[in-house]
Amino acid sequence: MPTFRDVLNHKGKALFTIRPEATIREAVRSLVSHGVGSLLVTDEEGRIRGILTERDILRFVDGHCHRFSEARVSERMTPEVHTGAPEDDLDDVMDRMTVKRFRHLPVLEEGRPVAMISIGDVVNALRSAHEYENRQLKGYISGGYA
Repeated sequence: MPTFRDVLNHKGKALFTIRPEATIREAVRSLVSHGVGSLLVTDEEGRIRGILTERDILRFVDGHCHRFSEARVSERMTPEVHTGAPEDDLDDVMDRMTVKRFRHLPVLEEGRPVAMISIGDVVNALRSAHEYENRQLKGYISGGYA
């Protein structure tokens, strides 16, 4: 089964971060300019302090749109961040993401964040692996390789 490392080799290691003291407006600009759905919240030393997702922002705007310009990331980020490692099995990761209901997972190497994986990345990698396995099995059954 594929691992995070397989996804990272295909996707790359793009990781976008923001500081807790940044404004929600700055976070929105960063999400839009990078075309991503989440930002890892890190301190000056690069330690993880939380994660800020599109959903976090929407929930804030729903009740506090008058404070949008001055509200801080630290007010809306999710402080409990689930993380993964390059060796993690994607089936296990998909189960964790589904059960715990989160869509973005930072990948750590030697305790430092190196990439962000989305549930879409996991699903695509597993789909590709299953398609390959299907072709191999069909080839084996028919006496040739597909």
